[in-house]
Amino acid sequence: MSGATVTRFAPSPTGRLHLGHGFSAIRAQDFARGAGGRFLLRFEDIDAGRVREEYYAGIEEDLAWLGLDWDGEPMRQSERFDAYRAALETLKTRGLVYPCFCTRKEIAAEIAASASAPHGVDGPFYPGTCRGIDRRDAERRLAEEEFAWRLDMEKAAALAGPLFWEDSALGRIAARPELHGDVVLTRKDAPASYNLAVTVDDAFQGITDIVRGNDLIASTDVHRLLQHLLGLPVPRYHHHVLITDEEGKRLSKRDDARSLATLRAAGWDGAEVAAALRADVPNISPFT
Repeated sequence: MSGATVTRFAPSPTGRLHLGHGFSAIRAQDFARGAGGRFLLRFEDIDAGRVREEYYAGIEEDLAWLGLDWDGEPMRQSERFDAYRAALETLKTRGLVYPCFCTRKEIAAEIAASASAPHGVDGPFYPGTCRGIDRRDAERRLAEEEFAWRLDMEKAAALAGPLFWEDSALGRIAARPELHGDVVLTRKDAPASYNLAVTVDDAFQGITDIVRGNDLIASTDVHRLLQHLLGLPVPRYHHHVLITDEEGKRLSKRDDARSLATLRAAGWDGAEVAAALRADVPNISPFT
């Protein structure tokens, strides 16, 4: 991969940022700036039911408090639906997706009733109930029922063959997308899943280096497969450790005591917090 370095920070505007978000954003910005490159901000706001308008400005305020700045206007995934539909159509024309009419309750019941449900990195995955539905029956149901589009993982992985991706800490890694099963690409309530949207948007924005938490390492397998199937460039990956609480648990947006807004209200200095995060603080003890 050639050209200027481009990284991104892509939060969901479903709450304020916490220390873990700040840690990741700082690493992404510093990586780009250290290479004389660009740092972009993208809002992953497809989940309309949880998105709140005030969180867009709140996230920008949190980042600015840490002393971060980004290049250009932030991009919103909610303005990119046509791009996701186009990517799905590409996969449809290749026969790599199928409609799924199952509810979560139905899937859970089928898994519970099976003595040999397929398992992957996150436990049992979708058993492929709708994969073999007759085409004419599927077409009829598409007009009458809610549905999602799933990737036919066995077919897609076989078509792609061996795939690899590079991580700055882990080295060359063989992708294992089959361990994720037939992942959802578009949901009943959204035009794209995280996996599809993030893959399409990283290519669109010319992201060369993805800096993110190591909780997303496994997702990279699916992203690498989609990159191949859609003919998209492959970025370099830099997965970092997560900041944890005193008990070693990863932070979440529900942990308001660790939000950047709460720290700011308590009188903390943003520059001091950023300096501590740059020191690779493994847990939140310095902020208690």
